[in-house]
Amino acid sequence: MAKTSKNNFAWVRNYPTHLKWDEALKYESSLFEMFENISTKHKNRIFVDFLGKEYTYGDIYEYVLAAAHGLEKMGVKKGDRIGLMLPNTPYYPIMYFAILKLGAVVVNFNPLYAERELLHQIEDSGARLMISMDLSLLMDKLVTILDQSNLKHVICCSMLNILSPMKQFLFKLFKSKELFKIDDENTAFSTFDNLVENGGSPTDIKIRPNDIAVLQYTGGTTGVPKGAMLSHGNLLANITQANNWFEEFVGDKESFVAVLPFFHVFAMTTIMLLSVKIGAKIILLPKFDLNQLMKVLYKKRPTIFFGVPTIYTAINNHPKVKKYDLSSIKACISGGAPLPIEVKDAFEKNTGCRMVEGYGLSETSPIVSITPFEGKYRSGSIGFPMQNTDIKIIDIEDHKTEMPVGAKGELWIKGPQVMQGYWNNTKATKESLKHGYFATGDIGYMDQDGYFYIIDRLKDMIIAGGYNIYPRNVEEAIYLHPAIEECLVAGIDDPYRGQTVKAYIVLKAGMFLSKEELLAFLKDKLSKIEMPKIIEFRPSLPKTMIGKLSRKDVLKEERQRKT
Repeated sequence: MAKTSKNNFAWVRNYPTHLKWDEALKYESSLFEMFENISTKHKNRIFVDFLGKEYTYGDIYEYVLAAAHGLEKMGVKKGDRIGLMLPNTPYYPIMYFAILKLGAVVVNFNPLYAERELLHQIEDSGARLMISMDLSLLMDKLVTILDQSNLKHVICCSMLNILSPMKQFLFKLFKSKELFKIDDENTAFSTFDNLVENGGSPTDIKIRPNDIAVLQYTGGTTGVPKGAMLSHGNLLANITQANNWFEEFVGDKESFVAVLPFFHVFAMTTIMLLSVKIGAKIILLPKFDLNQLMKVLYKKRPTIFFGVPTIYTAINNHPKVKKYDLSSIKACISGGAPLPIEVKDAFEKNTGCRMVEGYGLSETSPIVSITPFEGKYRSGSIGFPMQNTDIKIIDIEDHKTEMPVGAKGELWIKGPQVMQGYWNNTKATKESLKHGYFATGDIGYMDQDGYFYIIDRLKDMIIAGGYNIYPRNVEEAIYLHPAIEECLVAGIDDPYRGQTVKAYIVLKAGMFLSKEELLAFLKDKLSKIEMPKIIEFRPSLPKTMIGKLSRKDVLKEERQRKT
């Protein structure tokens, strides 16, 4: 259990009334045990709805046992790292829990990674086996990688087999060219169907809370991606913290929409694992398609929707949003990026739901804090720490002095959800885990009532003429203009000031705004040093797989322009 730091009395005093911050967390010894308990207790309850085809908890459990037995026959044992390179399909939870049943480690791979990125992660993790889909977009890369890496085998899952008969027919008719055909003579490939053709009786493996469950690779915005080692205990603690926070979520009454990809830690924990924890249904979507999502929200009547600000923005700006009844949604969490108050207000008006904002990182399983449902919403706040979680604000100069209330510094996190360290990277682990705390690299502060705020990433901070400028502060001011759809602010090299402020802007459909008009609008909202010196209007901005605006990619474009 964490020990409160000297300033934490404020948020402990104002904590949600139904919770005790220092109450001991109770959970199972392994993620598979949690899944098995729920699946045997609610075997006839719907677990997954994939494009209209439903699977019960009992169905998925039987597949998990068969897949685990198949993997065991292939030689998979405790501690082996197994790659999952899957979009959101029923195969993901099946293979995820099958791997964990054997005490092996899930290594999440982004299916849209370039070959170079995949190669690094395969070699760093030591994964010798990959599970993927029979889609040419994925398999063509793996065919090449098999000749360049230590990857030995690929298990190929059939897209057609998880579709309803009508969707199978339509897929064959319109998208058959997207399917990858396995060469029967190539022993490096096998199928999911062959994997599960067995009695489904894998060996019982002793799994402890400190055993590693997942290698979750960071986005690599500050260098080469690193594998955060998340133990069974880390993830179970975080799910329990979330379940306690959302005490009103009742399994047989809830259905989650999963449009965020499970290979990202946000969706893996808060959608897939939390759904399992309470025995809820997951409405699975293989990718973000706005029109498809709108129809699902209207027809399937989900109750819980976790997303990122860009998805909420897209829904708000859908031309027919007023024609869709979205009132079934009762609770939303926004994560992955700061939530503009205008986006929050518009989404709550369109749905009638309550929206809260969360903060987390790959290294923290991921949830660190959430704004409470009760009380007045504080714009820009990431709320209070989760149970047993301590947040310190540390001086960014000396890296040891705890800052007073209201003063800015780096957030340090301590709690049961904090990773065990970085895989195969002792140096990075020592630099990040200090005195029992994880140094996040995020700059923020705590107000007098114990609410925490994130200003920016330490490494995203712009230093112009010796002044510290926070991109988020500039972005929030720009978002106040009614013509702005999306914006990113970044520091680019400047021979005189060191760095200068550049804004990348997407306007709402049918709107016009000149650089001069925007600067005039910002005149009383930003200091002279913060004012963008360069403004680039664009039709779109690059995004990560979960829909987060990607500052890394716009800066990469800037470097490419120079060369």
